[in-house]
Amino acid sequence: MNRRDFVRACGAAGTGAAVSVSLNALAQGDARPKAYQRALLVDEAGAPVRASRVPTDRAFVFLYPFASTPCFLIDLGRPLKAPADLRTADARAYRWQGGVGPRSSIVAYSAICAHQLTYPTREISFIGYRDKPTPHSRAAQVIHCCSEHSQYDAAAGGRVLAGPAPQPLAAIVLEHDPQADTLTATGTLGGEMFDAFFAKFEFRLALEHGGNARAVAADRTTLRDLANYCRQQVRC
Repeated sequence: MNRRDFVRACGAAGTGAAVSVSLNALAQGDARPKAYQRALLVDEAGAPVRASRVPTDRAFVFLYPFASTPCFLIDLGRPLKAPADLRTADARAYRWQGGVGPRSSIVAYSAICAHQLTYPTREISFIGYRDKPTPHSRAAQVIHCCSEHSQYDAAAGGRVLAGPAPQPLAAIVLEHDPQADTLTATGTLGGEMFDAFFAKFEFRLALEHGGNARAVAADRTTLRDLANYCRQQVRC
């Protein structure tokens, strides 16, 4: 899908409602957004998530764009309107356009670390969100992987702040419908790690998801607080 077609498709999908796109098709170079199945974010009761009611400075998890690939959603509590120019590990340039929602404060990223593919499981998570500085990070509002201490700037497109990660976290394209106050995931932007993820964790994913690990996410995906999604979060 080329850039013009992607923008047209996003606009048509809004059924006439004004829609804001977090990581829109204004990608630079050749790392353009990749469209996937549209998935409405819902809560654990199945009701659509209201963007204005998402708690600030807490990490939430949803599965997208595949049935086994976790993502973080975070409301950083402040407008994020400044774009960030980023590059993938293979030097493809792209532009992240900021947050969405009533305050342009909501962001979403793949929760698969770009270094060793660490990701949150239902049992344990070595990767998570830090709203305040820690002994390992002077920065606040970062996504921190405790495996090798890769740190990503949640307010700047997942840019690498520290550690061995070779590229930013892949961003998740979100649409906010201001009339319904809903959030819909529509694709990714940046360096995807899905092929390597499936290859590395094939056996574990088969146990967790049966033969559905590579299945495309359904048209609804459940948003869960990371504290409830994982039995244990490793802090570092």
